[in-house]
Amino acid sequence: MVKILVVEDDKELNATVCKYLELNGFSAVGCLDAVEAYDTMYGSSFDIIISDIMMPKIDGFEFAETVRSLNKEIPIIFMTAKDDIVSKQHGYRLGIDDYLVKPVDLEELVLKLGAIIRRANINAGKSLTVGGLTMNEEEQSCTLDGEEIPLTVREFNLLYKLLSNPKKTFTRSQLMNEFWDIESSSGLRSVEVYMRKLREKFEGCEDFEIVTVHGLGYKAVLK
Repeated sequence: MVKILVVEDDKELNATVCKYLELNGFSAVGCLDAVEAYDTMYGSSFDIIISDIMMPKIDGFEFAETVRSLNKEIPIIFMTAKDDIVSKQHGYRLGIDDYLVKPVDLEELVLKLGAIIRRANINAGKSLTVGGLTMNEEEQSCTLDGEEIPLTVREFNLLYKLLSNPKKTFTRSQLMNEFWDIESSSGLRSVEVYMRKLREKFEGCEDFEIVTVHGLGYKAVLK
């Protein structure tokens, strides 16, 4: 699953974009300013960044310049109300990959993301290895010590999320919002059911453990 960081100080727009991306098969995390984005990027990796320009504390130009100095490959899309050619030129000179003017057509955004993914070959060979466990995101396959472990799509995505961010605690609500449809009538207990299924399927695995953080949610601990 392609992970996208959305940096936008308008809370409602941020939430709308993230939810739309998730409904279209992406994993999206929203931040309200560049400072929060730096902290989020420190603890997790992303495939694409979508950023506003006019933000408090640090504007999108400075944010993009800093990101590009640290990572020359990650695609960056500006999503902004600034429609002047000078701003567009500045953005492209900093190394952004695309520029969308608000109000943004979310269908167009998804199309542009698809084009960027194809150009950058982001999906190719995305895999995760923890000891004897190997997960291939593109193939949705999981093997433990060479033996295939059958997982549903939701089981795979939940486990991949936890193992991609070891020791990071995810609340039940966070997992519910990311991996269940917005129209779903399932309650938070559905998350507990899936975690129990994953523990049963990997009870013989000595490479990691899914730990319940009481009162919060779950995290993966590597052994």
